[in-house]
Amino acid sequence: MSTATETPRVADVPSRGPHDVIRVVGARVNNLRDVSIEIPKRRLTVFTGVSGSGKSSLVFDTVAAESQRLINETYSSFLQGFMPTQARPDVDVLEGLTTAIIVDQQRMGADPRSTVGTATDANAMLRILFSRLGRPHIGSAQAFSFNVASISGSGAVSTTKGGQEVKERRSFSITGGMCPRCEGRGAVNDIDLTQLYDDSRSLAGGALTIPGYSMDGWYGRIFAGAGFDMDLPIRDYPAKDLNRLLHAEPTKIKVEGINLTYEGLLPRLRKSVLSKDVDALQPHVRAFVERAVTFSTCPDCDGTRLTEAARSSTIGGVSIADACAMQITDLAAWVRGLDEPSVAPLLTALRGTLDSFAEIGLGYLSLDRSSGTLSGGESQRTKMVRHLGSALTDVTYVFDEPTVGLHPHDIQRMNALLLRLRDKGNTVLVVEHKPETIVIGDHVVDLGPGAGTAGGEVCFEGTVDGLRASGTITGRHLEDRARLKDAVRTPRGALEVRGASEHNLRDVDVDVPLGVLVVVTGVAGSGKSSLVHGSLRGREGTVVVDQAPIRGSRRSNPATYTGLLEPVRKAFAKANGVKPALFSANSEGACPSCNGAGVVYTDLAMMAGVATTCEVCEGRRFSADVLEYRYGGRDISEVLGMSITEAEAFFGEGEGRLPAAHTILRHLVDVGLGYVSLGQPLTTLSGGERQRLKLATHLGDKGGLVVLDEPTTGLHLADVDQLLALLDRLVDGGKSLVVIEHHQAVMAHADWIIDLGPGAGHDGGLVVFEGTPAALVAAASTRTGEHLAEYVRG
Repeated sequence: MSTATETPRVADVPSRGPHDVIRVVGARVNNLRDVSIEIPKRRLTVFTGVSGSGKSSLVFDTVAAESQRLINETYSSFLQGFMPTQARPDVDVLEGLTTAIIVDQQRMGADPRSTVGTATDANAMLRILFSRLGRPHIGSAQAFSFNVASISGSGAVSTTKGGQEVKERRSFSITGGMCPRCEGRGAVNDIDLTQLYDDSRSLAGGALTIPGYSMDGWYGRIFAGAGFDMDLPIRDYPAKDLNRLLHAEPTKIKVEGINLTYEGLLPRLRKSVLSKDVDALQPHVRAFVERAVTFSTCPDCDGTRLTEAARSSTIGGVSIADACAMQITDLAAWVRGLDEPSVAPLLTALRGTLDSFAEIGLGYLSLDRSSGTLSGGESQRTKMVRHLGSALTDVTYVFDEPTVGLHPHDIQRMNALLLRLRDKGNTVLVVEHKPETIVIGDHVVDLGPGAGTAGGEVCFEGTVDGLRASGTITGRHLEDRARLKDAVRTPRGALEVRGASEHNLRDVDVDVPLGVLVVVTGVAGSGKSSLVHGSLRGREGTVVVDQAPIRGSRRSNPATYTGLLEPVRKAFAKANGVKPALFSANSEGACPSCNGAGVVYTDLAMMAGVATTCEVCEGRRFSADVLEYRYGGRDISEVLGMSITEAEAFFGEGEGRLPAAHTILRHLVDVGLGYVSLGQPLTTLSGGERQRLKLATHLGDKGGLVVLDEPTTGLHLADVDQLLALLDRLVDGGKSLVVIEHHQAVMAHADWIIDLGPGAGHDGGLVVFEGTPAALVAAASTRTGEHLAEYVRG
């Protein structure tokens, strides 16, 4: 903390003019209650408050959203037709906006061809470097790109010269770096045909076992229109017809007067399913892929995604594939060793980009790492790399908890980078819970006082010192320090991990105590997740609760995900003598106008589409006759509109008493989600909220080992104590807990600590400490030990 408070701060401007502030008047987005505020420009402003207090609603959904909407309106109508719809935020006045660049925790696209290198400028600069210095010379920069295929062609071209049409023969050739076998993906797939169809059946008899391929709809018409015998078993198909069924290229056909395209099963599957990240597929489609497809490293390019020619061109014996596979810190050292005046500006820019990775705590990654495998925090920091060297100034950078996934050692470097962006003349807005980052703010806005309907107000606005003296929840907890436990629990056995070598782990042997709270620590990239997930996930009785996105559409919500809606629907049905299906917005009870979505989506062709609240149900999602049925004095839409805390009280006693629902709601309150409404779409929940929602579904499980991955993500300082109490209840209830965590309060509360390091990437992968928190503090021999000792001593 002392390091952070010593960071030099830009002197406050004595008086701010109308163009020196972003002025917000009467903001009412989500739970905001007519919030009016002036945010200083070219300063670092930190937004604090308990989870659900309205921070994101003010920063992302009001300021950043309006900035982006106004910029989008400057584009042509044609371009706007391809952009996401952005309605104007519910606010009276928004003045002084500048271009907003949002750097959030949304995971980067899971396209198989997207890597850390392609998501930044690093790969582009490396390709140019190898095209200039690589020997043998094989072509331009695109000859080193695994996204460009090699193609050639020739033909007659007609041109007009001197009023006469002249025909000449021309040819062209493009040399790309894409491996032709795997098409730049680094992996090939082998499809088991027996999982695609039952050859003893005919098409009309349901031979195809691919999800969605029903013969009752258009697929049946397309196959019949393509000339297939719908009643002949597939095993009796002539070889020509079977080949056409499986491998046919796209062919235009006419079915019932409508122009359609027929395509063989295999090419269609590769385009529609296998081109996507498997984990992003719907559960039933993912199960089919896992059953029918075998993935393996491409034998032609050995997973490098590049042609043999691209791999043969080297600089000092290093190919571009070798360079991309290096740890970024090693690659930066290699680039610094290159001295070639002809490309000096390029080398300078490349060194700057690679050094930015190291500064931001991502030096342990490699450029060929698939972007879909990055965590939310890693994704956010990778996006940040793109902006550190940007020539843009006087823009607004918006960060969503940039310290997520960072060890205390790395937070200091993150703070320095945020201040660097500010010092270039930019406005930096940060939503944050960590005190180490809050204290570097030039200006602090604290929202609250509570969450959900109890929040949405500005409780404090001013300096960090003013926040400390303000008496708000954040102010009171800003200087909180955990103390080491007087006594730790005694383990009841241990799980033996022997020879763990996944990713950067170096043949690790460790015993994980059972029946206690074990915290696994270490700097980002030290091997924590590799050890825990690689060695514990999949063991019998082990439940892993991570921050992976919950799969579901905007119709999914906490009530549907936890199974709460099932007993509620049955209770409504029993109380009114009707069917339970009436109380589902996805079934018979849906509003006929919006089909239970609550909003109507209008496609305006070339103009951006518009989402408007359904005028029939007024956003309540159910038909009018269903809303007449009541349980405990409330209709089903009113129940879904309750916060979890309200619902727990409602189903806990009185007319609405429903033990099955109350148990689930109590678990949700225990994990700190009381402010979330039952009907809030899952797509709007943060990574930390999703993890706690998953944890709530496992609280009733008997015994076993529970693995948590940074459960403090998104938690306010005041909520950490509640989390620690929950962890204690889980252990006292018979569970064994293994928690990957960076928060010092959780470390201090542990019974046993396993610290990995000493550094990240190939500098980590070793267990550098095993023992109690008190022993770690006393030794102070690791980075974690140093920061924990400083934390508990205040």
